[in-house]
Amino acid sequence: MDEIGIHAIWLAQDDPSKNTVVKLSRKGKLILHKKISQLPRRGVILDPLCGKVLGPEDRELMDKGGKLVGLDCSWAQIEDSVRKVGKRTKLQRRMLPMLLAANPVNWGKPSKMTTAEALAASLWILGREQEARGLLNAFSWGEEFFKLNKLPLEAYASANSSGELVRMQMDFFDLPDEIVAALTEEE
Repeated sequence: MDEIGIHAIWLAQDDPSKNTVVKLSRKGKLILHKKISQLPRRGVILDPLCGKVLGPEDRELMDKGGKLVGLDCSWAQIEDSVRKVGKRTKLQRRMLPMLLAANPVNWGKPSKMTTAEALAASLWILGREQEARGLLNAFSWGEEFFKLNKLPLEAYASANSSGELVRMQMDFFDLPDEIVAALTEEE
């Protein structure tokens, strides 16, 4: 099985010296784009606001050459950034199930992951554990992400559907029933 091509759109909303995708790009672990028009045409873009969770149904697309794209922007500008990128790409939009951040800025905060963490989590969920570990080994805190999220990541990777994956979140995180119901409707 070929490795999944990893890309990121960098909207330059934060300090490049501290940015995780800029660092991964410098290390040759992903292709960094500054223009939306340069993004791949087939694959998945991570969009934390889209309402459709990345899951086993996405594996076939990725196994057939689809690319995984991270949207790198400031959490403070997430809505505008998602809107800007979303209307200019045909990539499948997917969000991640609940996980905890391990980066030094947001350690332990639910879903406040860096783009690097989100890409690694996506790879793991898609059954690509070694690729996920290879991505985060560029950071001193990278292994901490996998330790902190060991049980949910293993469970999410074993799910048979996105709906099952969404329901699994309840085993690890105390999510309100209306959020789980809204996410499982998206199937």
